[in-house]
Amino acid sequence: MSETFKAILVSRDAEKKQSVTVTDLTDADLMEGDVTIAVEATTVNYKDGLAITGKAPVIRRWPLVPGIDFAGTVISSSHPDWRAGDKAILNGWGVGETHFGAYAGHARVKGDWLVPLPQGISPHDAMAVGTAGYTAMLCVMALERHGILPDRGPVVVTGAAGGVGSVAVSILSSLGYHVIASTGRNAESPYLINLGAAEVISRDELAQPAKPLAKERWAGGVDAVGSHTLANVLSMTSYGGAVAACGLAGGMDLPASVAPFILRGVSLLGIDSVMAPKAVRLEAWRRIGADLDLQKLASLSRTIGFDGIIDAARDIVNGKIRGRVVVDM
Repeated sequence: MSETFKAILVSRDAEKKQSVTVTDLTDADLMEGDVTIAVEATTVNYKDGLAITGKAPVIRRWPLVPGIDFAGTVISSSHPDWRAGDKAILNGWGVGETHFGAYAGHARVKGDWLVPLPQGISPHDAMAVGTAGYTAMLCVMALERHGILPDRGPVVVTGAAGGVGSVAVSILSSLGYHVIASTGRNAESPYLINLGAAEVISRDELAQPAKPLAKERWAGGVDAVGSHTLANVLSMTSYGGAVAACGLAGGMDLPASVAPFILRGVSLLGIDSVMAPKAVRLEAWRRIGADLDLQKLASLSRTIGFDGIIDAARDIVNGKIRGRVVVDM
């Protein structure tokens, strides 16, 4: 008899009403791929919360096992780069959106989607980083490529108490940046200072409709919020600065003007983590291993079991999650 394992399955009926159940699957139920992984750890990202609650059209295949990232051990492989026993990480590539994802004991994926687990990082630690932290590192790398280094001046991180924001604050401060953390949760100020933020400001300062140009406050930023917040961040970015945009927690719209771009030479750097080329992923994970303080990583994450995933997904879209949530499978 084939081994069974628990999985979360999101389904939709003829009236397009979504339902979420916990069920048992076998390897025969998994989708196509040339590598099968025993999932050891995963996480709950904002996108996972949207998928499970149905608050945004993340899932595009029904039924589906959600979960956009995982770390684990290869069980079997017909891919030349992977063999049984190898440790691997997956982020993105439509997993948890169009392809069965992480919220199951096993996952079958394409070997080209995987990257090796860095030396010195456990599957648990890799998922404390997760897609949110990997995205934060992509943002940092983009700012660096644009010349936004610590000597250029302060950088702002919006949604700073969330997953992307927490890791961004930690990485940027470790690299020597003066980090201004923006959050809507004032009680999180001590947490953000502990991660390395030099200043904490209320998101209310950035939540109102933006002026075309406002007083220059920072050389760059990492924005996970979008909408009015991103518009304000751009309007307050100094001459020749840049902002890496990677999220939409506040909305998909961008009610801004062209003034920051044509009068201050500000650049808006779009960050996509889902389809990033493998070389970029490998460099991001190498940098995570080198630049992210594992003690800080422990302080910005908490651990739950498989049975806590659905509740955590609801909490994250309601703004009740601080930092990162790791799921030990």
